[in-house]
Order: sequence, then C-alpha cells, then structure tokens
Amino acid sequence: MARILVAEDEVSLREFVQRALAHHGHDVFAVRDGAEALHELQSDNAYDLLLTDIVMPVMDGIALSLKVAKDFPELRILLMTGYAAERQRAYNLEDLIHDVISKPFTLSEICEKVEEALKATKQSIEAASTTDYGLSPKNKK
Repeated sequence: MARILVAEDEVSLREFVQRALAHHGHDVFAVRDGAEALHELQSDNAYDLLLTDIVMPVMDGIALSLKVAKDFPELRILLMTGYAAERQRAYNLEDLIHDVISKPFTLSEICEKVEEALKATKQSIEAASTTDYGLSPKNKK
C-alpha cells in the first residue's frame, strides 16, 4: 500500500482516480489544485507518489512539479493531461517526473501507470540502499 496525493481540478475525475486507487489498496488524499497539494505536502504528511493534472487553477501541475522536485526530491511525480500541447510542456522534465498519462484513461490504465511509478520508486530506493560510496552490501564491514 502506498500513500498517494492526487491533485485534479475536475471533481468527477478526481473522485474516479481517488476511488480507483483506494480500491487497489492505496491510501489516497485528493485536492483540487497545485496550491492545495503543496500545502498538504508541507504539512509533514509523507506521500509515496504525487499524481497531478497539468492544467489546474492557482498552481498548475508543471509549477507544482518543479517546486516538489526541489523541496521533496524523493517524491515520485506522475502527470496527467487531456491536452496534447500541455504534454509538450513536460518535455525536458524527465529527470523530475516519472511519466505523463493522457486523458481520457481507463481504470486499468491509471492503475498500471501508478504501479509503474511506485515500482520505479521502490527500485530507486533499493539501488540507493545497496550503494554506499560504491560498496556493495557484501563488501561492507
């Protein structure tokens, strides 16, 4: 089970994603824009994944991603958008975000993308824990 923060301004989609991920065993908290997401992250609530729309009022998903990547570098980010032109705005952010999923998506598509992002996070953590200044665990004393 992972803790997931969802930032999406469209109520029906926000509720759909929240229910879908909760149904798959995740602890999901949903907010309506990037500013609320940032406030939630700054309130010392630990999350494993940020799933955010790109186009939102107050603070969009790109601005949120840039701020989150700086302030919470361990947090995996997955973007979603219904606009092809907005997907281009995520270009050159590959080091900061996991992926961009296009709307509309199915229940299985969003769950699959979330699982991919969480798996990538777990692999990054495992790789970091086995690397201690270039020494593998078997070489440590």
